[in-house]
Amino acid sequence: MRERAHSLKKSPLFDIINNMEFLFEILKKDDRSKARKGRLRTNHGIVNTPAFMPVGTNATVKAITNEELAEIGAEIILNNTYHLYLRPGTDIIGSFGGTHDFMNWHKPVLTDSGGFQVFSLSSLRKIREDGVEFRSHIDGTKHHFTPEKVIEIQETINSDIMMVLDICPPYPAPREEVEEAVRLSGQWAARALRARVKDNALFAIAQGGVFPDLREKAVTELSEMDFDGLALGGFSVGEPPDAMYESLQRLKDILPAGKPHYLMGIGTPLDILEAVECGIDMFDCVIPTRNGRNGMAFTSSGTLSLGNARHTDEHIPLDTGCSCRVCSSYSRAYIRHLLKAKEILGSRLMSYHNLFFFNSLMSRIRLSIEEGRFMEFKDDFIKCYTGGDNV
Repeated sequence: MRERAHSLKKSPLFDIINNMEFLFEILKKDDRSKARKGRLRTNHGIVNTPAFMPVGTNATVKAITNEELAEIGAEIILNNTYHLYLRPGTDIIGSFGGTHDFMNWHKPVLTDSGGFQVFSLSSLRKIREDGVEFRSHIDGTKHHFTPEKVIEIQETINSDIMMVLDICPPYPAPREEVEEAVRLSGQWAARALRARVKDNALFAIAQGGVFPDLREKAVTELSEMDFDGLALGGFSVGEPPDAMYESLQRLKDILPAGKPHYLMGIGTPLDILEAVECGIDMFDCVIPTRNGRNGMAFTSSGTLSLGNARHTDEHIPLDTGCSCRVCSSYSRAYIRHLLKAKEILGSRLMSYHNLFFFNSLMSRIRLSIEEGRFMEFKDDFIKCYTGGDNV
């Protein structure tokens, strides 16, 4: 594997790809919403937007090989800085020249800063003005993340898109706590921008909880800085979906028009459609793979739970309208059997189908924007998705 990676580095094609500058192009705008079709150019290739990023926290998308990801059509995946820093360690990944050769994935990679993971360890971390101290959830060792340290780690990992260190307040949180998170996150973002040495793209993260004025303040201030893109963080942490939709509606007119917009950690089909309408270009979520391993399939007529006994002897595929190789080859009855027997293949087949479904959804969204019928597509999809009788 090391020899193959080395040969890729020496090829003229690799040199061309590795010297590409980050660029975001808007190819088509929807006339009736903020939806837009675009294209990200990164050091490791092109990403068509709106895009869904499968989550490969530990440099792997659970139960799926990289070859299968490519077969599904994934153009970019997400790695997690916190987890890779702790295990296997930055030095090991750096010895491979970065995460692409380490995991043999030669398409774009975005790395989350690890802020969400650090701040979810409420009993193991301490926030300071200069950063955050925390203890590893693996062995209890003490570590210190600063905005500069997180950039250094991500540059060593060599991700195509890096995220700044931020503070993600829980829900519900008092206004004073969210206000402080916005203040510190903004300061840390500016420090991260100054700390960048390489040409890896860098996105800011706007926090603000469910307080509209704080969200708008964060978006406005960060949009004035020289970041390559803007992410909205701190959603899907327990707030009602309507609260997120309302925030997106309020923010859609002040998001930086010429830069990509990334809604972090969001990934149900309905959430994606609502967010695309408000101008969001990028998504990530563990839902397709995590829910798949737990027996939930996403289909054109809604979610399907294979834990329901009604599927025990069903000869039909997970989704009769799906063209993935799982639906072309296996029945609901067989996959339910695998899951009940705790066979690894069950998790693999479910994860493959769900990721295929999400990638297909994004392709259909992009096509609908290109053809000027996004709102019609959204309405038709929701009608079919919420009107089915899957259980």
